[in-house]
Amino acid sequence: MKIAFYAPMKSPDHPIPSGDQIVGRALITALESAGHDVDIGCRIRTWQKFPDARRQERLAGLSRRAAELLVRRYERRPGQRPDLWFTYHLYHKAPDWLGPEVSERMGIPYVVAEASFAPKRAKGPWDVGHKAAEAAIRRAKVIFGMNSLDADCVAPLVSDGAGMVRLKPFLAREAGPGRAGRGQARWALSARYGLDPEVPWLLTVAMMRDDAKLRSYETLAAALDQVSGASWQLVVAGDGEVRSKVEKLFPLDRTVFTGRLGADGLAVLYSAADLYVWPAINEAYGMALLEAQAAGLPVVAGDTGGVGDIVRHGETGLLVPVGDAASFAEAVMSMLGDEDRLGDMSRQAAEVAEREHSLEAASATMGPILEALVQ
Repeated sequence: MKIAFYAPMKSPDHPIPSGDQIVGRALITALESAGHDVDIGCRIRTWQKFPDARRQERLAGLSRRAAELLVRRYERRPGQRPDLWFTYHLYHKAPDWLGPEVSERMGIPYVVAEASFAPKRAKGPWDVGHKAAEAAIRRAKVIFGMNSLDADCVAPLVSDGAGMVRLKPFLAREAGPGRAGRGQARWALSARYGLDPEVPWLLTVAMMRDDAKLRSYETLAAALDQVSGASWQLVVAGDGEVRSKVEKLFPLDRTVFTGRLGADGLAVLYSAADLYVWPAINEAYGMALLEAQAAGLPVVAGDTGGVGDIVRHGETGLLVPVGDAASFAEAVMSMLGDEDRLGDMSRQAAEVAEREHSLEAASATMGPILEALVQ
């Protein structure tokens, strides 16, 4: 079938990378792997960082005009007409005014992956987007839930005859060399960055933005400052507008900043490191956490959002109270002090990622459901 794909928070082909973009691209790949023809229906970005009712009203008007133009285009060119509209990640900060309108006008199913709804936003500064998110959720024929914590608030809005389906976060690309390529990767990186191959390598991969990302970096720095009785080196892959602030948080003699890396460069880092560390403040679920585990890299992360959907505490890594630097430090020390435990978690992380968070698993979940909607 032909599917029109839309991501109101950030289009999958947006030039600035992010976890949200990675998930959008992965969903398109999974839909295509299930045999569907996917086209980006629109690139209007409705996301805004701070509440601005006037701007949201303008975006609503722009989206509705775009919907009108899209419907006219599809009427003129029947060969491009979609059988289904698929929106990824809508909530009060990134509502979808466009998809429901096009779907209604054309009589096609409207499907959503990852919808969030926060009743506390009603009648507040985010009320315009809040109402739009509610309306879109009520319009959806199927909602694929990718964050288990969203379910309680979204479920009451699901209309009769519609359904909620659990879709576990997944990767659309190979994990890379994993532990099998560890020796070669470690040798190459030690030479490139001056890292000591005999000292444990901690790794984090995250953008450097002045929001929860910066707070996570600050928590990580505070935690590592409390790690005692164990040597460590930290490798940070990422970039952004607050990079200078992030760099000042960590001891330069124990930290390497690689800047932004592509998929191949990250795969080498995941393969070579000993432990992935990220406080995950306000993280939805964290695709880098999943990438790390798929490569066999155990994780220490903050227990927030849907992180627990990816990291199995005590099996593939350790979860600690979010924002608690002392607990994070204890978890890191316990992992670095137990090589057998690191090895066991490494194996389990790779196995769970391959079994439950693969492209094949996602395609198998979505394919039959979408086919049934258009029969």
